[in-house]
Amino acid sequence: MSVPERPAVEQFANGQSIGIGSLPHRDAAAAAAFSISEFEIATIPALPMRSPAEGMIAQAIAGLPGVSLGQYGSFAIDPVGLTDATPIETDLTTDAFGGLRAFLDLARKVGVDGSPVKWQFVGPVTLGVALQRAGLRNTQAFTIAADAVRHHVAEISAAVSEALPNSAQLLLLDEPWLTELMAPDFPIPPDVAVDLISTGMAAVPADVAVGLHCCGPCDVATMLESGPQVISLPVSDDLIDYAGYLGRFIKSGGVIVWGVLPTVGPLPAKPDRAWRQLSEVWCALVERGVDASELRRRSLVSPECGLAQHQVSTARRVARLTREVGRKVNAQAISTKLAFGA
Repeated sequence: MSVPERPAVEQFANGQSIGIGSLPHRDAAAAAAFSISEFEIATIPALPMRSPAEGMIAQAIAGLPGVSLGQYGSFAIDPVGLTDATPIETDLTTDAFGGLRAFLDLARKVGVDGSPVKWQFVGPVTLGVALQRAGLRNTQAFTIAADAVRHHVAEISAAVSEALPNSAQLLLLDEPWLTELMAPDFPIPPDVAVDLISTGMAAVPADVAVGLHCCGPCDVATMLESGPQVISLPVSDDLIDYAGYLGRFIKSGGVIVWGVLPTVGPLPAKPDRAWRQLSEVWCALVERGVDASELRRRSLVSPECGLAQHQVSTARRVARLTREVGRKVNAQAISTKLAFGA
């Protein structure tokens, strides 16, 4: 299924910083304030430390008949109660969407309406893998996953539009399992995965920009085949091999979210190393024919992955370092425009 015609993503560019995935806050109101103040593009948070129901998988299966949630985001499935014909319901008043509700409430009060907003939801491939591993057969697992994602993202985008009618939205489908898509024992072939993702994106209202996030190395060509307007990946030398694909993607209007700050291992005290690594990858891409001006302009920056496993103070440091890298990107984008008289 093809993705419907969508608005240009010009508001999501020039090195602005966004959040990725989850935050460590247990206080939803504090998380909302963090998401609005610490990222240049306000980012709706998920808060699995506040409630396991806000975990990536748990949030998507909350309310499905035959599914019961346990501690720490675990879940169990009764295959008798969960079938391909199971009606999907999205109840945004439940614990699974506490971060969303707190964000929209604060965003209305502080005048976010009119400014761009980014949010995220698990993709159908990753959700399908989770259901398959929980005991459902392949066809059933991925059919239910696709239906659940389509229904939930349509309902969430409608809620965001109602609260912030003048704000451009960017939805990233989170697909960490794309890192294993080319493995011979992956439960579905790549072309089926592409169709699932495309169908999920097509369910989103046409005025919402859609993209894909993967927190590890994956086949970028397959990722792009599903038709995203935005892709989100950690900065890596592996991306240099996809220079031709990335060059065509940004030339056609796409935007790349560069995961510039690590979220595991030692965290840097300054942005210098992250900026140097990004610059080196960009230089290599330009040497292979990617347009330097478009590369800078059609970029966002983010942490590599979610920050739920860190302290709030650490998450704040990562967010601010990310923003500093983004400002360097923005400065270069502006200087390039001036140099060419744009």
